[in-house]
Amino acid sequence: MTLYYVQGLLPIFSDHYGVSPASSALAVSVTTGLLAFAIVPASAASERYGRIRVMTTSAVTATLLGLVLPLSPSFELLLAGRALQGLLCAGVPAVAMAYLAEEIDGRSLGTAMGTYIAGTTIGGLVGRMIPTLAADLIAWQWALEVASLVALGFAVVFARLVPHSKRFAAQRVAPRQTLRNLGAHLRDVPLLCLFGLAFVLMGGFVTVYNFLGYRLIEDPFNLPVALAGLVFMLYLAGTVSSAAAGRMSDSWGRSRVLSVSIVVMIVGLALSLPDWLPTVVLGILLFTAGFFAAHSVASGWVGARATEHRAEASSLYLLGYYLGSSFVGALGGLAFTLAGWIGVAGYVAAFLAVGGLLAVILVRRTREKGPSDPELALGSL
Repeated sequence: MTLYYVQGLLPIFSDHYGVSPASSALAVSVTTGLLAFAIVPASAASERYGRIRVMTTSAVTATLLGLVLPLSPSFELLLAGRALQGLLCAGVPAVAMAYLAEEIDGRSLGTAMGTYIAGTTIGGLVGRMIPTLAADLIAWQWALEVASLVALGFAVVFARLVPHSKRFAAQRVAPRQTLRNLGAHLRDVPLLCLFGLAFVLMGGFVTVYNFLGYRLIEDPFNLPVALAGLVFMLYLAGTVSSAAAGRMSDSWGRSRVLSVSIVVMIVGLALSLPDWLPTVVLGILLFTAGFFAAHSVASGWVGARATEHRAEASSLYLLGYYLGSSFVGALGGLAFTLAGWIGVAGYVAAFLAVGGLLAVILVRRTREKGPSDPELALGSL
Protein backbone atom coordinates (compact mmCIF):
# COMPACT_ATOMS: atom_id res chain seq x y z
CA MET A 1 0.00 0.00 0.00
CA THR A 2 2.64 2.49 1.08
CA LEU A 3 4.81 1.97 -1.98
CA TYR A 4 2.14 2.39 -4.65
CA TYR A 5 -0.81 4.26 -3.16
CA VAL A 6 0.01 7.36 -5.23
CA GLN A 7 0.03 5.55 -8.58
CA GLY A 8 -3.68 6.02 -9.31
CA LEU A 9 -3.34 9.77 -8.68
CA LEU A 10 -0.52 10.43 -11.17
CA PRO A 11 -2.85 12.23 -13.63
CA ILE A 12 -4.10 14.40 -10.72
CA PHE A 13 -0.49 15.25 -9.79
CA SER A 14 0.12 16.32 -13.40
CA ASP A 15 -2.86 18.66 -13.22
CA HIS A 16 -2.31 19.97 -9.67
CA TYR A 17 1.44 20.56 -9.85
CA GLY A 18 1.65 21.27 -13.60
CA VAL A 19 4.12 18.48 -14.36
CA SER A 20 4.37 16.05 -17.29
CA PRO A 21 3.33 12.38 -17.07
CA ALA A 22 6.99 11.35 -17.00
CA SER A 23 7.68 13.74 -14.10
CA SER A 24 4.55 12.69 -12.25
CA ALA A 25 5.66 9.04 -12.48
CA LEU A 26 8.67 9.98 -10.34
CA ALA A 27 6.30 9.90 -7.35
CA VAL A 28 6.47 6.12 -7.74
CA SER A 29 9.99 5.77 -9.13
CA VAL A 30 11.88 7.72 -6.44
CA THR A 31 10.25 5.57 -3.75
CA THR A 32 11.10 2.24 -5.35
CA GLY A 33 14.55 3.51 -6.37
CA LEU A 34 15.57 4.51 -2.84
CA LEU A 35 14.01 1.32 -1.50
CA ALA A 36 16.17 -0.67 -3.91
CA PHE A 37 19.36 0.87 -2.58
CA ALA A 38 18.26 0.34 1.02
CA ILE A 39 17.43 -3.33 0.49
CA VAL A 40 20.95 -4.68 1.12
CA PRO A 41 21.63 -2.62 4.30
CA ALA A 42 18.18 -3.56 5.64
CA SER A 43 18.80 -7.24 5.01
CA ALA A 44 22.20 -6.99 6.73
CA ALA A 45 20.55 -5.28 9.71
CA SER A 46 18.08 -8.17 9.96
CA GLU A 47 20.99 -10.59 10.33
CA ARG A 48 22.09 -8.69 13.41
CA TYR A 49 18.86 -7.42 14.97
CA GLY A 50 16.35 -10.04 13.83
CA ARG A 51 13.83 -10.40 11.02
CA ILE A 52 10.77 -9.39 13.03
CA ARG A 53 12.28 -6.26 14.56
CA VAL A 54 13.43 -4.92 11.19
CA MET A 55 10.11 -5.65 9.44
CA THR A 56 8.05 -4.12 12.23
CA THR A 57 10.15 -0.95 12.46
CA SER A 58 10.06 -0.53 8.69
CA ALA A 59 6.30 -1.00 8.36
CA VAL A 60 5.32 1.35 11.18
CA THR A 61 7.72 4.22 10.38
CA ALA A 62 6.96 4.21 6.64
CA THR A 63 3.21 4.36 7.21
CA LEU A 64 3.55 7.09 9.84
CA LEU A 65 5.45 9.23 7.34
CA GLY A 66 2.57 8.74 4.89
CA LEU A 67 0.33 10.76 7.21
CA VAL A 68 2.34 13.98 6.62
CA LEU A 69 3.19 13.62 2.92
CA PRO A 70 -0.17 14.95 1.64
CA LEU A 71 0.70 18.28 3.29
CA SER A 72 3.58 18.83 0.84
CA PRO A 73 3.24 22.36 -0.66
CA SER A 74 5.34 21.54 -3.74
CA PHE A 75 5.93 18.56 -5.99
CA GLU A 76 9.63 18.62 -5.15
CA LEU A 77 8.89 18.27 -1.44
CA LEU A 78 6.43 15.47 -2.16
CA LEU A 79 9.16 13.65 -4.10
CA ALA A 80 11.63 14.11 -1.24
CA GLY A 81 9.13 12.64 1.20
CA ARG A 82 8.41 9.74 -1.12
CA ALA A 83 12.15 9.07 -1.40
CA LEU A 84 12.44 8.91 2.39
CA GLN A 85 9.39 6.66 2.48
CA GLY A 86 11.17 4.28 0.12
CA LEU A 87 14.13 4.06 2.49
CA LEU A 88 11.84 3.33 5.43
CA CYS A 89 9.84 0.72 3.49
CA ALA A 90 12.91 -1.35 2.64
CA GLY A 91 12.91 -3.51 5.76
CA VAL A 92 9.77 -5.47 4.91
CA PRO A 93 10.55 -6.78 1.41
CA ALA A 94 14.25 -7.15 2.26
CA VAL A 95 13.49 -9.56 5.09
CA ALA A 96 10.14 -11.24 4.32
CA MET A 97 11.48 -13.67 1.71
CA ALA A 98 14.38 -14.73 3.92
CA TYR A 99 12.03 -15.07 6.91
CA LEU A 100 9.75 -17.42 4.96
CA ALA A 101 12.67 -19.43 3.56
CA GLU A 102 13.93 -19.99 7.13
CA GLU A 103 10.63 -20.76 8.80
CA ILE A 104 8.80 -22.79 6.11
CA ASP A 105 9.61 -26.39 5.18
CA GLY A 106 11.21 -26.54 1.74
CA ARG A 107 8.46 -28.77 0.34
CA SER A 108 5.91 -26.02 1.03
CA LEU A 109 8.06 -22.98 0.26
CA GLY A 110 6.51 -22.40 -3.17
CA THR A 111 3.02 -22.36 -1.70
CA ALA A 112 4.08 -20.06 1.14
CA MET A 113 5.85 -17.64 -1.19
CA GLY A 114 2.87 -17.64 -3.52
CA THR A 115 0.59 -16.76 -0.61
CA TYR A 116 2.93 -13.95 0.43
CA ILE A 117 2.98 -12.53 -3.12
CA ALA A 118 -0.83 -12.79 -3.17
CA GLY A 119 -0.85 -10.61 -0.05
CA THR A 120 1.26 -7.98 -1.81
CA THR A 121 -1.25 -7.89 -4.67
CA ILE A 122 -4.08 -7.21 -2.21
CA GLY A 123 -2.02 -4.43 -0.62
CA GLY A 124 -1.27 -2.98 -4.04
CA LEU A 125 -4.93 -3.12 -5.01
CA VAL A 126 -6.24 -1.57 -1.78
CA GLY A 127 -3.51 1.06 -1.75
CA ARG A 128 -4.36 2.20 -5.26
CA MET A 129 -8.14 1.89 -5.05
CA ILE A 130 -8.74 3.82 -1.82
CA PRO A 131 -7.22 7.16 -2.88
CA THR A 132 -8.38 6.85 -6.50
CA LEU A 133 -12.03 6.39 -5.51
CA ALA A 134 -11.87 8.80 -2.58
CA ALA A 135 -10.42 11.56 -4.78
CA ASP A 136 -13.76 11.70 -6.58
CA LEU A 137 -15.45 12.67 -3.30
CA ILE A 138 -12.80 14.61 -1.36
CA ALA A 139 -9.58 16.50 -2.07
CA TRP A 140 -6.74 14.23 -3.23
CA GLN A 141 -4.72 15.18 -0.13
CA TRP A 142 -7.41 13.76 2.14
CA ALA A 143 -7.68 10.72 -0.10
CA LEU A 144 -4.00 10.01 0.56
CA GLU A 145 -4.55 10.56 4.29
CA VAL A 146 -7.28 7.91 4.31
CA ALA A 147 -5.03 5.43 2.50
CA SER A 148 -2.18 6.15 4.92
CA LEU A 149 -4.40 5.55 7.94
CA VAL A 150 -5.50 2.19 6.54
CA ALA A 151 -1.87 1.24 5.85
CA LEU A 152 -0.88 2.23 9.39
CA GLY A 153 -3.67 0.05 10.75
CA PHE A 154 -2.35 -2.96 8.84
CA ALA A 155 1.19 -2.23 10.03
CA VAL A 156 0.02 -2.32 13.64
CA VAL A 157 -1.87 -5.57 13.06
CA PHE A 158 1.24 -7.07 11.46
CA ALA A 159 3.41 -6.04 14.41
CA ARG A 160 1.02 -7.73 16.83
CA LEU A 161 0.36 -10.94 14.91
CA VAL A 162 3.57 -11.86 13.06
CA PRO A 163 4.93 -15.21 14.37
CA HIS A 164 8.28 -15.03 16.13
CA SER A 165 11.30 -16.48 14.35
CA LYS A 166 12.09 -20.03 15.47
CA ARG A 167 15.02 -20.83 13.17
CA PHE A 168 16.80 -17.50 13.15
CA ALA A 169 20.19 -17.05 14.81
CA ALA A 170 21.61 -13.54 15.07
CA GLN A 171 24.99 -13.02 13.43
CA ARG A 172 27.63 -10.37 13.73
CA VAL A 173 27.43 -8.17 10.64
CA ALA A 174 30.75 -7.38 8.99
CA PRO A 175 30.63 -5.29 5.78
CA ARG A 176 33.46 -7.28 4.23
CA GLN A 177 31.69 -10.59 4.90
CA THR A 178 28.42 -9.20 3.56
CA LEU A 179 30.17 -8.17 0.34
CA ARG A 180 31.67 -11.65 0.04
CA ASN A 181 28.23 -13.20 0.46
CA LEU A 182 26.76 -10.89 -2.17
CA GLY A 183 29.64 -11.65 -4.53
CA ALA A 184 29.09 -15.38 -4.17
CA HIS A 185 25.44 -14.99 -5.17
CA LEU A 186 26.35 -12.79 -8.14
CA ARG A 187 28.72 -15.49 -9.42
CA ASP A 188 25.89 -18.04 -9.47
CA VAL A 189 24.47 -17.86 -13.01
CA PRO A 190 20.95 -19.14 -12.18
CA LEU A 191 20.65 -16.63 -9.33
CA LEU A 192 21.95 -13.88 -11.62
CA CYS A 193 19.24 -14.79 -14.15
CA LEU A 194 16.60 -14.58 -11.42
CA PHE A 195 17.86 -11.14 -10.38
CA GLY A 196 17.69 -10.03 -14.01
CA LEU A 197 14.18 -11.41 -14.39
CA ALA A 198 13.08 -9.38 -11.39
CA PHE A 199 14.44 -6.22 -13.05
CA VAL A 200 12.89 -6.62 -16.50
CA LEU A 201 9.53 -8.08 -15.48
CA MET A 202 8.84 -5.62 -12.68
CA GLY A 203 10.05 -2.74 -14.83
CA GLY A 204 7.60 -3.66 -17.58
CA PHE A 205 4.76 -4.20 -15.12
CA VAL A 206 5.12 -0.83 -13.40
CA THR A 207 5.47 0.94 -16.75
CA VAL A 208 2.11 -0.45 -17.91
CA TYR A 209 0.30 0.64 -14.75
CA ASN A 210 2.03 4.04 -14.57
CA PHE A 211 0.60 5.11 -17.92
CA LEU A 212 -2.54 3.03 -18.29
CA GLY A 213 -4.52 5.65 -16.36
CA TYR A 214 -3.40 8.39 -18.76
CA ARG A 215 -4.52 6.27 -21.70
CA LEU A 216 -7.95 5.58 -20.24
CA ILE A 217 -8.78 9.22 -19.42
CA GLU A 218 -7.76 10.41 -22.90
CA ASP A 219 -9.28 9.80 -26.36
CA PRO A 220 -10.83 7.50 -27.41
CA PHE A 221 -11.90 6.22 -23.96
CA ASN A 222 -12.34 9.51 -22.02
CA LEU A 223 -13.09 7.76 -18.73
CA PRO A 224 -13.37 9.74 -15.47
CA VAL A 225 -10.34 9.37 -13.19
CA ALA A 226 -12.31 7.35 -10.62
CA LEU A 227 -13.65 4.97 -13.27
CA ALA A 228 -10.20 4.60 -14.85
CA GLY A 229 -8.89 3.78 -11.38
CA LEU A 230 -11.11 0.69 -11.29
CA VAL A 231 -8.57 -0.93 -13.61
CA PHE A 232 -6.57 -1.66 -10.45
CA MET A 233 -9.23 -4.24 -9.62
CA LEU A 234 -7.37 -6.36 -12.14
CA TYR A 235 -4.79 -6.86 -9.41
CA LEU A 236 -7.13 -9.57 -8.15
CA ALA A 237 -5.96 -11.64 -11.10
CA GLY A 238 -2.49 -11.46 -9.58
CA THR A 239 -3.84 -12.47 -6.19
CA VAL A 240 -5.20 -15.68 -7.69
CA SER A 241 -2.33 -16.38 -10.09
CA SER A 242 0.49 -15.85 -7.59
CA ALA A 243 -0.97 -18.27 -5.06
CA ALA A 244 -1.80 -20.79 -7.79
CA ALA A 245 1.66 -20.49 -9.36
CA GLY A 246 3.27 -21.12 -5.99
CA ARG A 247 1.31 -24.34 -5.55
CA MET A 248 1.91 -25.46 -9.13
CA SER A 249 5.65 -24.82 -8.89
CA ASP A 250 5.80 -27.27 -5.98
CA SER A 251 4.16 -30.01 -8.07
CA TRP A 252 4.73 -29.26 -11.77
CA GLY A 253 8.17 -27.68 -11.63
CA ARG A 254 9.27 -24.07 -11.52
CA SER A 255 10.51 -23.89 -15.09
CA ARG A 256 7.17 -24.84 -16.63
CA VAL A 257 5.18 -22.37 -14.55
CA LEU A 258 7.68 -19.55 -15.15
CA SER A 259 7.69 -20.17 -18.91
CA VAL A 260 3.90 -20.12 -19.17
CA SER A 261 3.72 -16.98 -17.01
CA ILE A 262 6.00 -14.99 -19.31
CA VAL A 263 4.04 -16.12 -22.38
CA VAL A 264 0.80 -14.99 -20.70
CA MET A 265 2.35 -11.55 -20.08
CA ILE A 266 3.27 -11.23 -23.76
CA VAL A 267 -0.21 -12.27 -24.93
CA GLY A 268 -1.84 -9.83 -22.50
CA LEU A 269 0.35 -6.95 -23.68
CA ALA A 270 -0.58 -7.66 -27.31
CA LEU A 271 -4.30 -7.72 -26.48
CA SER A 272 -4.03 -4.28 -24.85
CA LEU A 273 -3.06 -2.62 -28.14
CA PRO A 274 -6.46 -2.12 -29.86
CA ASP A 275 -8.47 0.95 -28.83
CA TRP A 276 -11.36 -1.21 -27.63
CA LEU A 277 -12.01 -1.29 -23.91
CA PRO A 278 -12.92 -5.02 -23.60
CA THR A 279 -9.61 -6.12 -25.18
CA VAL A 280 -7.68 -3.60 -23.11
CA VAL A 281 -9.22 -4.94 -19.90
CA LEU A 282 -8.69 -8.57 -20.90
CA GLY A 283 -5.12 -7.85 -21.96
CA ILE A 284 -4.20 -6.10 -18.72
CA LEU A 285 -5.87 -8.89 -16.72
CA LEU A 286 -3.70 -11.52 -18.44
CA PHE A 287 -0.61 -9.33 -18.20
CA THR A 288 -1.17 -8.87 -14.46
CA ALA A 289 -1.86 -12.55 -13.83
CA GLY A 290 1.25 -13.56 -15.76
CA PHE A 291 3.47 -11.08 -13.95
CA PHE A 292 2.50 -12.09 -10.44
CA ALA A 293 2.72 -15.78 -11.30
CA ALA A 294 6.24 -15.25 -12.66
CA HIS A 295 7.23 -13.18 -9.61
CA SER A 296 5.86 -15.84 -7.26
CA VAL A 297 7.90 -18.59 -8.94
CA ALA A 298 11.08 -16.54 -9.29
CA SER A 299 11.10 -15.29 -5.69
CA GLY A 300 10.52 -18.81 -4.39
CA TRP A 301 13.27 -20.09 -6.66
CA VAL A 302 15.75 -17.65 -5.10
CA GLY A 303 15.04 -19.04 -1.61
CA ALA A 304 15.41 -22.60 -2.85
CA ARG A 305 18.60 -21.93 -4.82
CA ALA A 306 20.41 -19.92 -2.13
CA THR A 307 20.86 -22.45 0.65
CA GLU A 308 23.16 -20.07 2.57
CA HIS A 309 22.95 -16.33 3.27
CA ARG A 310 19.37 -16.20 2.06
CA ALA A 311 18.81 -12.65 3.27
CA GLU A 312 21.53 -11.39 0.95
CA ALA A 313 20.16 -13.44 -1.95
CA SER A 314 16.65 -12.12 -1.35
CA SER A 315 17.99 -8.57 -1.13
CA LEU A 316 19.72 -8.88 -4.51
CA TYR A 317 16.52 -10.21 -6.10
CA LEU A 318 14.58 -7.30 -4.66
CA LEU A 319 17.32 -4.85 -5.64
CA GLY A 320 16.71 -5.88 -9.23
CA TYR A 321 12.95 -5.85 -8.68
CA TYR A 322 12.73 -2.32 -7.36
CA LEU A 323 15.45 -0.90 -9.61
CA GLY A 324 13.35 -2.16 -12.49
CA SER A 325 10.31 -0.45 -11.02
CA SER A 326 12.23 2.79 -10.60
CA PHE A 327 14.32 3.14 -13.75
CA VAL A 328 12.33 1.19 -16.30
CA GLY A 329 9.07 2.64 -14.99
CA ALA A 330 10.37 6.21 -15.12
CA LEU A 331 11.90 5.92 -18.60
CA GLY A 332 8.63 4.47 -19.85
CA GLY A 333 7.31 8.02 -19.65
CA LEU A 334 9.49 8.94 -22.61
CA ALA A 335 7.99 6.10 -24.66
CA PHE A 336 4.49 7.25 -23.74
CA THR A 337 5.26 10.88 -24.57
CA LEU A 338 6.79 10.01 -27.94
CA ALA A 339 4.43 7.30 -29.19
CA GLY A 340 1.52 6.87 -26.77
CA TRP A 341 0.39 3.40 -25.81
CA ILE A 342 2.04 1.83 -28.88
CA GLY A 343 5.34 3.21 -27.61
CA VAL A 344 4.72 1.84 -24.11
CA ALA A 345 3.82 -1.61 -25.47
CA GLY A 346 6.91 -1.77 -27.67
CA TYR A 347 9.10 -0.59 -24.81
CA VAL A 348 7.71 -3.21 -22.42
CA ALA A 349 7.85 -5.94 -25.08
CA ALA A 350 11.59 -5.40 -25.41
CA PHE A 351 12.06 -6.07 -21.70
CA LEU A 352 9.83 -9.15 -21.87
CA ALA A 353 12.02 -10.48 -24.69
CA VAL A 354 15.07 -10.09 -22.45
CA GLY A 355 13.12 -11.85 -19.70
CA GLY A 356 12.42 -14.78 -22.03
CA LEU A 357 16.13 -15.06 -22.85
CA LEU A 358 17.06 -15.00 -19.16
CA ALA A 359 14.49 -17.72 -18.48
CA VAL A 360 16.04 -19.92 -21.19
CA ILE A 361 19.49 -19.51 -19.64
CA LEU A 362 18.10 -20.14 -16.16
CA VAL A 363 16.40 -23.38 -17.20
CA ARG A 364 19.42 -24.69 -19.05
CA ARG A 365 21.85 -23.93 -16.23
CA THR A 366 19.73 -25.29 -13.42
CA ARG A 367 19.47 -28.89 -12.32
CA GLU A 368 17.36 -29.74 -9.27
CA LYS A 369 16.39 -32.85 -7.37
CA GLY A 370 13.99 -33.03 -4.48
CA PRO A 371 10.35 -33.22 -3.56
CA SER A 372 9.80 -29.52 -4.11
CA ASP A 373 10.53 -29.88 -7.84
CA PRO A 374 10.38 -33.39 -9.21
CA GLU A 375 12.11 -32.58 -12.49
CA LEU A 376 15.78 -33.49 -12.66
CA ALA A 377 16.24 -31.36 -15.72
CA LEU A 378 13.84 -28.46 -15.48
CA GLY A 379 12.69 -28.71 -19.05
CA SER A 380 12.88 -26.04 -21.72
CA LEU A 381 10.80 -23.14 -22.91
